[in-house]
Amino acid sequence: MTAHGTSLPAETTLGTVALEQDAAALDEVWRDRPGFWGWLTAVDHKVIGKRYLITTFLMFLAGGIEAALMRTQLARPENTFLGPDKYNQLFTTHGTTMMFLFAVPMMNAMGIYFVPLMVGARSIAFPRLNAFGYWNYVVAVVFLYVSLFANTAPDAGWFAYVPLSGPAYSPGHRVDVWAQVVTFTEIAALVAAVNIIVTTFKMRAPGMSLNRIPLFVWAQLVVSFMIVFAMPSVAVGSTLMLAMDRAVNTHWFNYTEGGDVLLWQHIFWFFGHPEVYIIFLPALGFITPIVETFSRRKVFGYTALVMSNITTAFFAFGLWVHHMFATPIPELGQSLFTAASMLIAIPTAVQIFCWIATMWAGRLRFTTAILFILGFMFTFVNGGITGVMLASVAFDKQAHDTFFVVAHLHYVLLGGAVMPLFGAFYYWFPKITGRMLSETLGKWNFWLFVIGVNVTFFPMHILGLNGMPRRVYTYLAATGWGPLNLLATIGAVTIATSVLVFVINAISSWRSGEPAGEDPWGSSGLEWATSSPAPSYNFLHTPLVTSRHPLWDTTVEQPVVTGLATDHREVLITTAFDARPDARHEHPTGSIWPFYLALCMGVVFIGSIFSPYFVLGGLGLSMLGLFGWGWQGSRATGPEIVATPKSITEGI
Repeated sequence: MTAHGTSLPAETTLGTVALEQDAAALDEVWRDRPGFWGWLTAVDHKVIGKRYLITTFLMFLAGGIEAALMRTQLARPENTFLGPDKYNQLFTTHGTTMMFLFAVPMMNAMGIYFVPLMVGARSIAFPRLNAFGYWNYVVAVVFLYVSLFANTAPDAGWFAYVPLSGPAYSPGHRVDVWAQVVTFTEIAALVAAVNIIVTTFKMRAPGMSLNRIPLFVWAQLVVSFMIVFAMPSVAVGSTLMLAMDRAVNTHWFNYTEGGDVLLWQHIFWFFGHPEVYIIFLPALGFITPIVETFSRRKVFGYTALVMSNITTAFFAFGLWVHHMFATPIPELGQSLFTAASMLIAIPTAVQIFCWIATMWAGRLRFTTAILFILGFMFTFVNGGITGVMLASVAFDKQAHDTFFVVAHLHYVLLGGAVMPLFGAFYYWFPKITGRMLSETLGKWNFWLFVIGVNVTFFPMHILGLNGMPRRVYTYLAATGWGPLNLLATIGAVTIATSVLVFVINAISSWRSGEPAGEDPWGSSGLEWATSSPAPSYNFLHTPLVTSRHPLWDTTVEQPVVTGLATDHREVLITTAFDARPDARHEHPTGSIWPFYLALCMGVVFIGSIFSPYFVLGGLGLSMLGLFGWGWQGSRATGPEIVATPKSITEGI
């Protein structure tokens, strides 16, 4: 082997050969099996993460198609393109898709893929559990869209308000479909949250103390705790309360039998408003590494950014009632929730000012990724202003259930979550695929998307102030709402064009894009310390972290930790606070049981709609899966863990 045409010393050549042998041995141990069986049994967090990313993006496209159909219906007065029943199914499926099948799983997918790489781990904490979560998510996707094409999709809105969603007003099984889809997605979200929490606390590279954790990982960690506290609320409400009201005539929400219809709203929005931040905070986590990389400056206010994430999560659980200002809530309670709804804007503003300060002091490089971040700031601030308006009880009662609320929601979600997500796609696409996305198509994607979002949703503010209610499938010409609805539909076509440009860009670049190399952006995070795409074992040797920006601050070769086994799947466990080496753990290999158990859960929850015997049968079959899952041996402990300078690899 030679480097720059010069023969390497014998000891360097021998070291290189040893590294190649270690890499080959690790790849043999860590890679998933080939073929269809290997596809079903895969547990590599990068493989599961990519599947999540692709599936959730397909759900984004499906939700977009549903939105386009609705905008076509509303483009002119008294349109007959869609009937009221199909329209109700579409807007319910659209909301359910975007909130439960796209936004939350997409943010979890980014964490599943990148958190182990960013903390320097060889794998995620519970790889089989991770696969189980994904297959549950797939069951939810299939179930919802089979019901849509079978004309039995839910039609009571994505929040399924009672008594509209109760047995008296929604006979049949449409609302039951919604309830069980939610159950599957909550299982998947809780699985991802537990994995990210344990990976972050117990599998960080040595030296990555809490004050050195990347801000992306901090955002994922905070959101994971939010999921643990928020998701059980809607899971219990939909599965054990609403579904039981409908199936066996319990009376949680049946007013005539002593139930409380407002109880559902409290249960749902205790989850529903934190969910907005479960979507939003990971998007904020995307922004910091992008701003740092393209400003060529370390982020201003690391501690302030971490505390802002935690503060936002804390406040998010204390303002759900602002969705219920039109209900008979005591006025003192309304005033307290108004205050909380306004206060939550402060930590987000702190984060925005930290990013502006970072860019102001840096040398900004205007790539597509940073353009989407700038677009986020413009669009999200506009959406945040209308959010502060809706936090006022007096204004909210005037705008409640109008298109003003629809406009606010979409400004916040598309501006606050989807724009940073597109920026993240352009930034980390080389890491996932080893190829660069086209910057020319990327800028078309950006401008069309920003223009489309504003042309679509800004007119809806005016429509709402002019009295147009949400969830209506048509309107009279005399209302004067036609021109603005037509303008909004033109904006929706622009958004669709932008997304189509991205899809073309992604497919063509994945197949034949410019090779990216290991670190095309000159970034500072550990995810770029390995090849692009990352190998099955993530890191040949676990990195040793000495700062918050290991690739920028290391003037000599990156130090590493050696001593982990190469003949079986072994990972390093570290202490929660200081990330000191604590133990080794043998990780499980690929398994069919996560897929099998997800199918059993499908039998339990989908079958419960039709007969309680499916529940008993599904749980019985699950016992076999649990037995197979737990049947795993152990191996002896490997050699001592030691820290060592990085081996010389130039010339490979």
